[in-house]
Amino acid sequence: MTTRYIDTDSIPQVRAPGAQGVHAEILNHALCGAEKAHGILRWLNNGDCFDAASKSNAHQLIYLMAGEGVIMLDDQAYPVAKGAGVYLAPSESAKIRHAGTAPLKLFHLTVQSDR
Repeated sequence: MTTRYIDTDSIPQVRAPGAQGVHAEILNHALCGAEKAHGILRWLNNGDCFDAASKSNAHQLIYLMAGEGVIMLDDQAYPVAKGAGVYLAPSESAKIRHAGTAPLKLFHLTVQSDR
């Protein structure tokens, strides 16, 4: 196995559909041979909201790297800032919306379940 450096600044950012901000894939099979893991950096600005839809066959981790936001879990709003995160088990979902003045930067990791 070889250690691989991924220059996340050189990976193109893509506008997500609707008002879900922009994202860049930083961990996948094509970039580094990852078989069950998928990593995405996401940026949300004023008015943006990311819908972390439930996945019946995957675990998700969303970590706030910068900025402020609000995470909606089961109709409950949680104000969050840099360093906060949420783990979503298979079939769980969350919505994350931008708050504050600076862009909200998220690391979104999805790992396929063996079940």
